[in-house]
Amino acid sequence: MQLASWNVNSLKVRLPHLLQWLETNPVDLLGLQELKLTDENFPLTELEAAGYGAVFAGQKTYNGVAILYKKATMPEPVDVLVNLPSFPDEQKRVIAATFGDLRFISAYVVNGSEVGSEKFEYKKAWLDGLLKDCEGWLAQYPKLALVGDYNIAPDDRDVHDPKAWAGQVLCSDEERGRFNTLLGLGLVDSFRLFEQAEKTYSWWDYRMLGFQKNKGLRIDHVLLSKPLAEKCTASVIDRAPRKWEKPSDHAPAIATLSI
Repeated sequence: MQLASWNVNSLKVRLPHLLQWLETNPVDLLGLQELKLTDENFPLTELEAAGYGAVFAGQKTYNGVAILYKKATMPEPVDVLVNLPSFPDEQKRVIAATFGDLRFISAYVVNGSEVGSEKFEYKKAWLDGLLKDCEGWLAQYPKLALVGDYNIAPDDRDVHDPKAWAGQVLCSDEERGRFNTLLGLGLVDSFRLFEQAEKTYSWWDYRMLGFQKNKGLRIDHVLLSKPLAEKCTASVIDRAPRKWEKPSDHAPAIATLSI
């Protein structure tokens, strides 16, 4: 089984890329972030033609999350949840569903703009809500995957220039501390279960040849509960779609499980 996450940065624009990627990477479950479209414009017909069902929570211009599931391998989703119970919010940032005995959550964490800003305070409060809810989810669902764009680079290995980014948004101690607390609840960063090439990132700025110079951050993560982590056989970031014409600024993250 393969579980994946991809911030597509506009599903309308990136739909051809998504369909192309799924054709060569037929993952079983895929969490999408930054749909940037409303529910009535969600491309369900095109995805079903590619063999995928979906649950989604869209929003005009910003945010929006979805879970795609391969109809040939996955049961129909039940117990669909939108957003955090502990953090009422108009922004569509979380969608969760259960497939058999697996709880799968796609999350788009607040960016935070800059440390000390109102948006940064919002990010911290949002993350505190995620921590509170995740504790309950892990107690309820032993097999749980929390995937998404976390907008947090967990440590300096995940940053192209740690000195330049030190203390900045995405890399601050306050954000990293909350990420580590999430791991302390019983989640595992699947990427770090394996030896990885240095300077492996999942996001690169469109500006100043960020991708071409590999000036990136690893901020997209597939976190697994311990029963799933024990079955994880690989966890990678697929840089290929970032090379395509008019790409998302994020690359997909994929974990493979022997279940």
